[in-house]
Amino acid sequence: MAALPVSRPVPLRLLLVRHGLSSFNTERRIQGRDDLSSLTEEGQSQARLTGAALADLHLDAVYCSPLSRAAATAARLLEAQGGGHRAQLDDDLLEVDLAPWCGLLGPEVKERFPEDYRLWREAPDQLELERPDGSRFRPIPELMDQARRWLNRLEREHLDQSGNGLITVLAVAHSAILRCLVLQLLGLPASRFQGLRLDNASLSVFNLQRQVGGGVQVQIESLNVITHLGAGLPPKGAGARLLLVRHGETDWNRQGRFQGQIDIPLNANGLAQAHSAADFLSEVPIQKAFTSSMARPRQTAEAILTAHPGVRLSSQEGLVEIGHGLWEGCLEEEISQQWGELLQQWKIAPHTVQMPEGENLQQVWDRSLACWRALAESLEPVETALVVAHDAVNKTILCALLGLTPADIWMVKQGNGGVSVIDWPAPEKADRGLPVVTCLNLTTHLGGVIDRTAAGAL
Repeated sequence: MAALPVSRPVPLRLLLVRHGLSSFNTERRIQGRDDLSSLTEEGQSQARLTGAALADLHLDAVYCSPLSRAAATAARLLEAQGGGHRAQLDDDLLEVDLAPWCGLLGPEVKERFPEDYRLWREAPDQLELERPDGSRFRPIPELMDQARRWLNRLEREHLDQSGNGLITVLAVAHSAILRCLVLQLLGLPASRFQGLRLDNASLSVFNLQRQVGGGVQVQIESLNVITHLGAGLPPKGAGARLLLVRHGETDWNRQGRFQGQIDIPLNANGLAQAHSAADFLSEVPIQKAFTSSMARPRQTAEAILTAHPGVRLSSQEGLVEIGHGLWEGCLEEEISQQWGELLQQWKIAPHTVQMPEGENLQQVWDRSLACWRALAESLEPVETALVVAHDAVNKTILCALLGLTPADIWMVKQGNGGVSVIDWPAPEKADRGLPVVTCLNLTTHLGGVIDRTAAGAL
């Protein structure tokens, strides 16, 4: 499965960066919209490291929140990036308004506003606060509207006037507004707010393109990347952690052939990608490991586990790749000759396609998610598990975790050798907490913050 239909160019790349570590982050104080905190020395270093990671990219426009912690991050980032840009301050990138709480420590808020604090932690979209003038407001729904305004302007000013070239736009802002931007990009409700995580100086990459007849097609290339800071993965929470990895490259990936359930092994580059993933994950404690029963994910998993001797690798039939049936082994142009209409349907409405003598996405969705849930529920809270599978399987899992559907399969990119991180709720929150997509499609261990792995068919 290609990350996007290969015949369609991506005209706009959107880079979202959260500001570096601030004084209030260090003190664990509520920041909100007030401009009371400043960038720490570590935050300044994070900003410069982020700029250096983007040094080989041409930026067409840069926007940032006017709050000092974001503006300072943007200034230091752009200095290190070397492109000569200055950020345009934009009020629609301001952080969430938490006026009654600004400057307070988390425990102080919990003590003084216990019910409101509970809502903020468990269902922030339902939280209602009072402004100094006595008016009531709901911070997250307001922020969702703000995010939509900004994205509408982004589309008008850049996407609709991009011509044939790739436009790259950078936005530097804050955790809550960036999460709302992500939700709006994906068409998700505010109730999914707690299912995302964005660390200080993290980079998230989205690809946007105008669809024929209107509307915008969106793809998540990566989410919450912090490896350019030298920090590896974000710290694990109180629940179990799963590392979801796509297998390394095969010759058929490189050629753009539909692989499906034909058992094609890794090529030399794929083996190198697997060993790069092994180096990247070598310091991460891993207690359990699972793989699709096919050769290419098993080879990838075995390479990663060379740094984790003693961890048993278990094969899972539920994780095997989608069965493309009669399309397997074929190039797109070959499929188009016999199944041209069905191939076009696969590109624009993949959830409606029944592969000739193969599977449909709902079948893959059902079996892969049943397997995933069983694996997740088998873990102790202290454990981290490696799960290595395939493009379609990983996409169905990630779509479900994000709150998307089988129709949205093209919205998620999975590079060969890419790593995604999912943190499960702690046991005491299992009945009300969302699994958190902590990182999605990390490929920095394969060279740079932009995913340049093969984008061929399955």
